Amino acid sequence: MKKTIITVVGKDTVGIIAKVCTYLAENKVNILDISQTIVQDYFNMMMIVDANNSTKPFGELSDELTSIGTEIGVQIKVQQEDIFNSMHRI
Repeated sequence: MKKTIITVVGKDTVGIIAKVCTYLAENKVNILDISQTIVQDYFNMMMIVDANNSTKPFGELSDELTSIGTEIGVQIKVQQEDIFNSMHRI
C-alpha cells in the first residue's frame, strides 16, 4: 500500500475537517491516521491516507485538495509517502 501525507494549515474556521474528510470519502480515500491541533486560532492537521482505491490519479486528487484549501482559506499540501520521507530525512 502506498500511503499519502496530507497537511492542512491555516486560520481556524468552522468546517475545515468536514470539508476535507467529505472530499476524501467521496473519492474513496481511506484515512489511516489523523492528528490536528489548534494553537491561538491557527489550525494544523496532518493525515496519513490510503488513496489506492480512488479512481482519480494522484495529481488530480492533489490539485482538487489544493483548490478546496483555497476555497476555505487554508493551505493543503499532498505528498506521496516516499517523497515525504525523502524530504524529511536528515
